Amino acid sequence: MSKNVTIKQNDKVISITDLKNGDLIFIRSREENLSGAINRVTQISKQRNYDHVGLVEKNYDSIFILHSAPEGGSQRESIRTLYLSATQNKRYIDVYRLKNEFSYSIPDAIINAKLMVGKPYNWTYILNNESFYCSDFIERAFRGNSIFQHIPMNFTNINTGQFDSFWIEFYQKLNLEIPQNQPGTNPNQLAESEKIVQIGTLYIN
Repeated sequence: MSKNVTIKQNDKVISITDLKNGDLIFIRSREENLSGAINRVTQISKQRNYDHVGLVEKNYDSIFILHSAPEGGSQRESIRTLYLSATQNKRYIDVYRLKNEFSYSIPDAIINAKLMVGKPYNWTYILNNESFYCSDFIERAFRGNSIFQHIPMNFTNINTGQFDSFWIEFYQKLNLEIPQNQPGTNPNQLAESEKIVQIGTLYIN
């Protein structure tokens, strides 16, 4: 494991061998930059503060994460590469799993996710069919089975009730209006879904 990350006592630790095909990995947010800005306007509970989500594809001899990230867009990345990148920045990875009654959706989700690989990252966070952000990527992967839903997007700081200053400047640079209340998704919302359960915090030697 990276020397930069220390698992907390109350975290249930799981290993790479515990991962199953179709698991969802959620990366905990930081306080600064884009990561902090996402969490400031989307955090639902004190127990969860995520800014990224990906889908586990587990083969007989390898494990990949299917996800869309600012660096590289929609991609199929080795779990070890993603883990190293996250832990070097002192970020934990939590693993969630679909409840048994929804596991039927996993094969289709893997297929759909692979079809999106190669598409660019959606920097506007306004839904379209040519670029995706992380939770949008996951919602689309499972869309055929209606596992996750869209919600009105929020860009107001949960503490102040005003548009977060990061997002004001962000959309000014794009010459776009803040897409407040437009349909979308976010990692914290997906993590709160009653269709998934938290398995533990990932630890890789």
